[in-house]
Amino acid sequence: MILYIDPGTGSMLFTILIGLFGTAVYFFRNLIMKLKFRTKGKVEVEDKIPLVIFSDHKRYWNVFEPICDELEKREIDCVYMTESEDDPALSKEYKHIEARYIGTGNKAYAKMNMLKANVVLSTTPSLDVFQWKRSKEVDCYIHIAHAANDITLYKMFGLDYYDAILLSGEYQVDQIRTLEKLRRLPEKDLECVGIPYLDEMKKRFDAYDKKAKAKKESADKDSKKDQSKDTSGEKTVLLAPSWGDNGILKKYGTRFLDELVKTGYNIVIRPHPQSFTSEKEMIEELQKKYPESDKLSWNRDNDNFDILYKSDIMISDFSGVIFDYTLVFDKPVIYVPPEFDKSQYDAAWVDEELWTYEILPAIGKELSEKDFPNIKNVIDSCIDSEEYKVGRDKAREETWMYIGKGAVKTVDFIESKLK
Repeated sequence: MILYIDPGTGSMLFTILIGLFGTAVYFFRNLIMKLKFRTKGKVEVEDKIPLVIFSDHKRYWNVFEPICDELEKREIDCVYMTESEDDPALSKEYKHIEARYIGTGNKAYAKMNMLKANVVLSTTPSLDVFQWKRSKEVDCYIHIAHAANDITLYKMFGLDYYDAILLSGEYQVDQIRTLEKLRRLPEKDLECVGIPYLDEMKKRFDAYDKKAKAKKESADKDSKKDQSKDTSGEKTVLLAPSWGDNGILKKYGTRFLDELVKTGYNIVIRPHPQSFTSEKEMIEELQKKYPESDKLSWNRDNDNFDILYKSDIMISDFSGVIFDYTLVFDKPVIYVPPEFDKSQYDAAWVDEELWTYEILPAIGKELSEKDFPNIKNVIDSCIDSEEYKVGRDKAREETWMYIGKGAVKTVDFIESKLK
């Protein structure tokens, strides 16, 4: 009798075996060390690490850096464990923060699963659901979100096994409490602290804005230029599409770009980095058809802050960058309606409409093909809209509590768990 295992199942079993092997190796290595100490007549007493921050990718350093800075300021010792060998934390000089590269995938999870710590802070979901298991030697797991929207947009059961969750708006508290009741889970410790990484963006924006305005005033005085010929008021439109079949460039392509160029505005196209790999042929064809000029540019800057500041409006697919842009830079957006199947997400358990869907029409306009021939007027009306300005204020009020105090309130909560 021949047994057959399909490739998908085989791959899954192989991953599980590798994970079990890594955990076993780590366990037996600890066991050998304990026996070694005992044979020498000594008793090993390994103190728990007071505080651990776990990051599964360097892209989350913007979430953790302001928190680490506040921990350093208060002289609170912390070990920062990362799966990225080039995580910026590894090169930053702290006295009280020790950054460690712990490997990737199952190697990292094997270490985390055997961790001894009082408190673990992470933005990684699915604790105790997939490879990353709760350690019996960790007293408290704290989750901090990395986006300014619904906390139910994680894959199903993503936050069920955390002890505490740091949030940015009261509507998120309601969402978590609803899930707890439906799943008969014990109530977690929920604390609204704001959004530390947006606070840092806001600080940078304020400083940048002050400097830019001072520079412009100085230039105007020195040049004494003819105001009738002033072109500084020309609008700049940032097209920031994601990649994939539902991305603006793939979905609408030249039909939309032709109309956008006709507006006469400064157009900056900033494709998702993945597009230059996965959609290389399409991007190259578009770059040939729409070459760089004094009115059109292709942007690939690592730091997008400068172009976000200079643009007057963003046209984008549905993504978290929409909220970063509109909340921090206080500018309107034109967005492609999201195509979202929530069946795999925690949102599927909650009857109420997602906050994200409710707020989008208040902060910008949905992009429709029927608007393409009239896109210039659509852009103008969005930029001038008082309604969208009120909507942005409403969004900030609901999803960004304690503006400017996120890191302080986060560390306040962590300290309360360390006592």
